[in-house]
Amino acid sequence: MAYLAPAEFAAKMVDSGEAKLHMALRDVLIRAYMGGAILALAAVFAVAVTVSTGSPLVGAMLFPVGLIMIYLLGHDLLTGVFILTPLAWLDHRPGVTWGAILKHWGWVFLGNFAGALTVALLMCFVYTYGFSTEPNAVGEKIASIGHDRTLGYAQYGFAGWMTIFFRGVLCNWMVSTAVVGAMISTTVSGKFIAMWMPVTVFFFMGFEHSVVNMFLFPTAIIMGGDLSIMDYLVWNEIPTVLGNLVGGLAFTALTLYSTHVRTGARRALR
Repeated sequence: MAYLAPAEFAAKMVDSGEAKLHMALRDVLIRAYMGGAILALAAVFAVAVTVSTGSPLVGAMLFPVGLIMIYLLGHDLLTGVFILTPLAWLDHRPGVTWGAILKHWGWVFLGNFAGALTVALLMCFVYTYGFSTEPNAVGEKIASIGHDRTLGYAQYGFAGWMTIFFRGVLCNWMVSTAVVGAMISTTVSGKFIAMWMPVTVFFFMGFEHSVVNMFLFPTAIIMGGDLSIMDYLVWNEIPTVLGNLVGGLAFTALTLYSTHVRTGARRALR
């Protein structure tokens, strides 16, 4: 059948988390690098569509192609490993420790950042004809996003920081739902539809995705945006990463695991 029952795809989530923790470091870095690069290109695409059409909704509806390509090619994003790898520990899989999980998260973060930064450098070169002119309209739009979603939050102090955090929570609630949604179907078209819906919601609503931001804010800084690296880290990347972690675990991973994997196990013993 083209559809897996909840107990089946929930068990698949645990298996996937365990497999990721046992990958060779070379594979972890390659998959994370490509995941960050492809998602960055999808962000460029979505911003370019928004600028050319004047419709943020159209850009949001087309952005999911990036995450869909990443999933189908087997690449990794920090937001995805946040929800899958802890389940392997929770399920007492052999050799899975929190030390291994944290190390894996660190390598995926570095790989994602390297991939996103590569695309940022390439697109900055393209936008400015080798840094010989002012950035085009898409470049200016990205620079403005970098300012608004760092210093725009900073003016509200702790309330602004918490706003970013909760936007990160909401983001990975949707993105992790898309990752799990892809596991529900055994067909490419089914995976596409299941992933497209929640990712469109996250992008249109302006929620904060840590890997997308690894592209947006370095690009803004390179092209002369009025923000510093510290502004980017304190007023966006750090609260976004923490929010992505909480959102993915609390609203997707733990809820599905507790009601389907654990419930299924108890039922089987009766």
